[in-house]
Order: sequence, then C-alpha cells, then structure tokens
Amino acid sequence: MSVVVRNPPRTDRALVEGLAEFGVSTIHEAQGRARLLDPALRPIWSGARAAGTAVTVSVPPGDNWMIHVAVEQCAEGDLLVVAPTTPSSAGYFGELLATALAYRGVRGLVIDAGCRDVAELREMGFPVWSRHVSAFGTVKETLGDVNVGLVCAGQWIEPGDVVVADDDGVVVVPRARAADVIAAAREREEREARSRERYAKGELSLDVSSMREALGAKGLTYVDAG
Repeated sequence: MSVVVRNPPRTDRALVEGLAEFGVSTIHEAQGRARLLDPALRPIWSGARAAGTAVTVSVPPGDNWMIHVAVEQCAEGDLLVVAPTTPSSAGYFGELLATALAYRGVRGLVIDAGCRDVAELREMGFPVWSRHVSAFGTVKETLGDVNVGLVCAGQWIEPGDVVVADDDGVVVVPRARAADVIAAAREREEREARSRERYAKGELSLDVSSMREALGAKGLTYVDAG
C-alpha cells in the first residue's frame, strides 16, 4: 500500500538554521564521520548551499508522479529528498517542479537519480544535488510513498531530519541529534580556527596536532642523505 504522511514532526527551525552555519564536511566530522550521502550526488551548479527539513519521496524507476504528490506536503524551510526504489538515471525533475517548490519556500532537492533543465534551475537559483543529469523523461503511472523513512544514496533519512548540502556533498542529521551536532560542529570549528592561526604563522601540522610521537610509534624514521 502506498501512503502519504501529512505533517510529520520536523526539526525545530532554529536548529536547522544553526546547522546551516556549517559546511557539510564539518557536520560529517562532527557526528563521527557519519551520515554522508554517496559522493556521486553532486550539485548541478557550483556554489549551491542548502539546509532544510526532509520531505521524503519514494518513487518507482522512471516515474515522477509522487514528486507532484509531494509538493502539496512541502512547507517553508523544507528540502525534498527523492529516492527511486531501483536505480534510475531518468530526469525526474526540472524547471516546472522547481517553480512549484520555490513558491512554497522549499530550499532545494536531493535526488538519487536524474534531473534536467540545468540552465533554468541555475538561473532560478534553485539548488539540486543529483546522481545524474539527463533529459530522459518520466511517466506518471505507479504510486510510491511520501514522508516515510527511506534510503537515499546509502543513508537512512526520516521525514523531518535535517539535510545539509553544499559543494562538498550532502549530509543528513537525525532530528533527535541536531542540537548535539551543532555543539560538536561549533567546537570543531573553534579548534580549526586556532590551528589555522598557527599555520598562518608558519607552524607545521606535525607540531600543531602533535603527530610526531605517533609517527615514531608507527616506525617512521628520518635519515640524513649523504
């Protein structure tokens, strides 16, 4: 049976905005190098950034009917997450759907399949992360699900989780962990700022990060030539 879940719990907006301050790499590291989607998902235009609450869409291969269904369930601050039940490179998404989503305040799309109308989407400023860019069209024949948990590009995503995306890729933060990940990301950025300051003064990462003893313990030996 196919289902559309209305009004699922969403991560608090303040927490979403807090996570939006950090890059994908920082968030990925801050939550234990976890929850990073397959790096084959790439932004269709450089410089794109987005963070929002997931509206999840499970679609059949080559069929985008349920994306049209999902638009009605989207709200300001959401980010649409689409995964086909079996691999597909079809162009599920383009300018017209982006126009409908932009009107509703949706911040972008992550799709483990194809999209098209890249030039128009870039001109609109609507960010998309996709596995493929393809003009190949889809049909509207088979049902799927909206706002149920799914696997997208190798990661489990629940509706209402936070999805953050930039030039480095896409990462998901579970709704229950958002506050903890913000704290860990902030601590990581403060630590990196201190290291950056020392690098700028000429110090080596070997010393800033106290690597020499560990390298020696692994058996690294220095010898002078000649």
